Order: sequence, then structure tokens, then C-alpha cells
Amino acid sequence: MEPSLYVPQLLWSLPVNLPTESASVAELPDKIGTCVDRLRHRWGWFVAFGTLTILLGVAALLLVVSATIASVYTIAIFLIVAGGVEVSMGITSRSWGRSFLWIVGGIAYIVVGAFALAKPLIAAAAFTLLLGAAILVTGVIRVYTAAHLGKGGSVLFAGIVTALVGFVILFGWPANSFIILGLLLGFDLLVWGASWLILGLRMRARLPQTRISE
Repeated sequence: MEPSLYVPQLLWSLPVNLPTESASVAELPDKIGTCVDRLRHRWGWFVAFGTLTILLGVAALLLVVSATIASVYTIAIFLIVAGGVEVSMGITSRSWGRSFLWIVGGIAYIVVGAFALAKPLIAAAAFTLLLGAAILVTGVIRVYTAAHLGKGGSVLFAGIVTALVGFVILFGWPANSFIILGLLLGFDLLVWGASWLILGLRMRARLPQTRISE
């Protein structure tokens, strides 16, 4: 059986109970641990997936402009799909007011997504501007929360760093709009791949030595 088919069937075969009167939420981590134990002999797939993701992250950092365009295309496709879903929900809605809002919002998503596909560099500049503004606002809110709720230390430091990142993005805009999304994609792939790689290596370390030698 192929690994891609084996994992879903294995997950479905586990005796996992949803949180009900007989199974509380506190019991779910034990079920997840059982799932990890049963997948431990497949540690090689986790290592291979993590390594591939890291390589993709390195490629994104080396080809940062291409990675930025790829990020724009990905966002555009998600916008078009989300817009289509909202339009279909609006058409099937029985409330005229809600239906109108869903249809208008869905059409707006589709238009923005189509424009991003047609003009990826202009869309990259717009997305970068929105991203920088959102990061800056998030950092300011964190600093404000830490200052007024007495939560200093890590929360305050995280807010300052977040606000600085947003300010740097906005300060370098629009010249940096060709690389910001690609850099974020590359670093995200590196972190994601490293987490899968570490998980696979930990699974291998907990296997019996006789099983590893096989």
C-alpha cells in the first residue's frame, strides 16, 4: 500500500473519540500520542518531506522575485475560490440582504484575484503594503496591551519587534514589494520543513535499534 493511502486509513482506524460525555478533551492528547506512536516506523517520510520543504525554502530565498510572484498567484487563487464559494452561498441563501452581501463580496474577491493573476507585480506591491500595515498595527496593539495590562517582558518585546518589522516593510515600500512576499515564503518553508525534519528524527530516535537496522 502506498504511503499516501496508508496514512489516512491508519488515522481513520485509530479509536479516537470526539469530546463527549465519555471522552473529554483532556484525553485527546493521549490519542494523538497513540497516532504518532503508530506512525513512528514511517519516520523516513517525515524526514524526506521536511528535507524537501527546506530545499523549497532555500530555492524561494535564492529566487525571491519568482517566489513573490508565486505567492501572489497562490493568494489570487485562494481569493477566486473563496469568491466563488461566497457567490454560491449568496445564490442559495433565502435572505435577500444576506444574499446580496455575499454575492457582492464574492464578486469583489473574484475581481481582485483575477487582477492579481493578470498583474502580479502590481498586486505584490498592494499585498506588501497591506501586510506591512497589518504587522505594524499588530505590533502597536501588542505594545499597548503589554503597557496597560502590566504584561511586560516577552509580550512587550514581541510587540516592539513586530512593530519594527512592519515599519521596515512600510519604509521600504514600494521598492521592496518584489522581495518581501518571497522572503516570507522562503523563511516560512524553512521553519515548516525544519519542524517536520526534527519530528522525523525524533521518531527515529525512539525506535528500537533492531527496527532501525532493518
